[in-house]
Amino acid sequence: MNTFDEIFKKINDYSTIIIHRHQHPDPDALGSQAGLARSLKLAFPEKKILCAGGPEGDLVWINKMDEVKDEDYQGALVITVDTANTPRISDDRFRMGDFLIKMDHHPDVDPYGDLRYVEPEKPAAAEIIFDFIKAEKLPLTKEVAYPIYAGMVGDTGRFMYAETTPATLKAAYELAATGIDITEIAMNISTVTLEQAKLQNSVIDLLHVDPCGAAYAVVTQQQLHKLGINEDQASATIGTPGRIKGIIAWNIFVEKADGTYRVHYRSKGPIINQLAEQHNGGGHALASGANAVDMKEVEQIFAEVVEVTKKYNENANE
Repeated sequence: MNTFDEIFKKINDYSTIIIHRHQHPDPDALGSQAGLARSLKLAFPEKKILCAGGPEGDLVWINKMDEVKDEDYQGALVITVDTANTPRISDDRFRMGDFLIKMDHHPDVDPYGDLRYVEPEKPAAAEIIFDFIKAEKLPLTKEVAYPIYAGMVGDTGRFMYAETTPATLKAAYELAATGIDITEIAMNISTVTLEQAKLQNSVIDLLHVDPCGAAYAVVTQQQLHKLGINEDQASATIGTPGRIKGIIAWNIFVEKADGTYRVHYRSKGPIINQLAEQHNGGGHALASGANAVDMKEVEQIFAEVVEVTKKYNENANE
């Protein structure tokens, strides 16, 4: 793994820096991207610092993308954040730059880039960006801290997930000390629309629960259209099964417009990221994403989750 100093040296060498993140962004993707970009803009006002990627969805309150032209990539440094593998990078033009740096906290299953800084032990890419800013003595203003804190809150489940460490909480303290509105951030992340709340209720009604504690629900295009919700907004349902006693691993399958499915894996114990990797996806041990081409693959995916959940239960009872 490369060092922060090596990354900072490359940043010094380039006049244009374009920061990418993953498709279908979550708070950590947008937060780490925006936090790095804002700090670099303050440190290097003479440089062109741009954020690239597709639509922000309901998370536009964290950051808006810049208008990035093809010619901006000529001789540019490209940095990806919170993105484990190249197929998930939002905006394929990341390949058009002069030099590529990967900064991430997912398992390094796709070691792309000319430089890489990957810490799978970190609960959020935003915490890595915080560490980088501190290590290189870059500006940490209220404007910079806001998206970084949002990213950390999002990927730690408001500091409830097991990956949260004392270092995470110390970083959160320093970010909060800049004067950001932590209540506003918490409300923005947790608040859903009435339509999303109705979809959450539908997921509970549709939930199939195996005796081992594995569960799944399928959200169809018909349901989305009926409620006026898009595929990204359906992500509000991902955590819903986890609040139910006895469920320890689950899938939410969201049908796309082309009839394929976006697959969400979540777990309270069984390791599921290796399962996701078998279906054009990946992620963390307890939170991952993948894709399914049809209902046959949907059924196969859930059967695999049932299997690892059963094994988890057997090991826990030994």
